[in-house]
Amino acid sequence: MTGSTARRGGETVPAGKNAVVTGGSRGIGRAIVERLCRDGAHVVFNYATSDEAAEEVVRTVRDNGGTATAIRLDLADPDGARQLMEAAEKRLDGLDILVNNAALCLPPALIADTDPEVFDKVMTVNTRAVFMTIRHAAVRMRDGGRIVNISTANTVRPGPGISAYAASKGAVEQLTAIAARELGARGITVNTVSPGATDTELLRGTNPPEALAAVAGTTPLGRLGEPADVADVVAFLAGHDGRWITGQNVRATGGLA
Repeated sequence: MTGSTARRGGETVPAGKNAVVTGGSRGIGRAIVERLCRDGAHVVFNYATSDEAAEEVVRTVRDNGGTATAIRLDLADPDGARQLMEAAEKRLDGLDILVNNAALCLPPALIADTDPEVFDKVMTVNTRAVFMTIRHAAVRMRDGGRIVNISTANTVRPGPGISAYAASKGAVEQLTAIAARELGARGITVNTVSPGATDTELLRGTNPPEALAAVAGTTPLGRLGEPADVADVVAFLAGHDGRWITGQNVRATGGLA
């Protein structure tokens, strides 16, 4: 990526870059928005439900000298990703960074008990939206851009009850590998970041405390991840220092195998 690079306290994303982050109002997505903005990027992010949460992100970014724009748009709508990217295009002077973070993770259910409509909705949000945003970026992203897709450690830690979620993220990892090869000639890198158990509202809402404590105890670092832990990895890949990494799956798991 060209241009001056912000280096305030370890920031690595070149200042003045334009980014789109999906699902940016809470959890890991919020941490990514705030980190990229702190590094000097202008970020457009979408959210599906809470105006209050989105406004809080925008306000926090502004109070810290950054610029973020929130767009209420549900990626469960099959046309949502296209609408988001077109709306972002109107608000940004070019596109340099795309982070596909939005995901639908429902309470565990066995394959035999999973409604096909639920499966379709998970795939729409978690996989189709990623395909569509990359499709847009392949045409409109500036040379030297960065695409980072958020997956999950569950693609290598399969278990009962997570078939739709794990399948959708496995597809995202394949999209990463293929897009890296398709876009590499333009200097665009495409990578996956796969978090482990990360302390978010979503995680705590779908897992009992004893399960979270057990997972934390199995990591070498002895704790759950924090959203900022993942956001820092994303910022590295989105910045100048990540220029020689593409087509990779970075497992931000605290050492969880």
